[in-house]
Amino acid sequence: MRKLLNEELGRPTLEEYAQSAKLPVTVVLDNVRSAQNVGSFFRTADAFGIEHIALCGISSTPPNREIHKTALGSELSVAWSYYPTTMECVEKLRTEGYRIIAIEQIEGATMLDKFIMEPKTKYALVFGNEVDGVDQTIADIVDGAIEIPQVGIKHSLNVSVSAGILMWEMFRQS
Repeated sequence: MRKLLNEELGRPTLEEYAQSAKLPVTVVLDNVRSAQNVGSFFRTADAFGIEHIALCGISSTPPNREIHKTALGSELSVAWSYYPTTMECVEKLRTEGYRIIAIEQIEGATMLDKFIMEPKTKYALVFGNEVDGVDQTIADIVDGAIEIPQVGIKHSLNVSVSAGILMWEMFRQS
């Protein structure tokens, strides 16, 4: 088998991508401390046509060399905003009709393999800090939670890996 060249991939231009339909999903970063993880969120959101990334609290914002290192320019193609607190962001998204979902190991969480997207529903997926996860004050007010099934001894994934799994599943179901 021959690997495809970049020019054979049929990539849209930045302008074409900006005009393309996006998934009704906003990814919320609740104090994600690693700028490289933030960059990975951008790159994955670009790949799966996620409409928006909300960067909250200590999460780094573009332009940033460390974000660019993993985003590879996708920080220019994915719409984003910054909020001083995750609570402020979640409250705004709720008023805009988003269903707020924590991606967390939490009581009552739906296992990802059992999650079914509801038609005509906008989702806000809240991903937490690399050490502490989604802040408890946010977990207290979400509409639901999704947990990624795991069988290993750690029961822990890097936050950007979790994001890739969730964004793929939303893309797959759309």
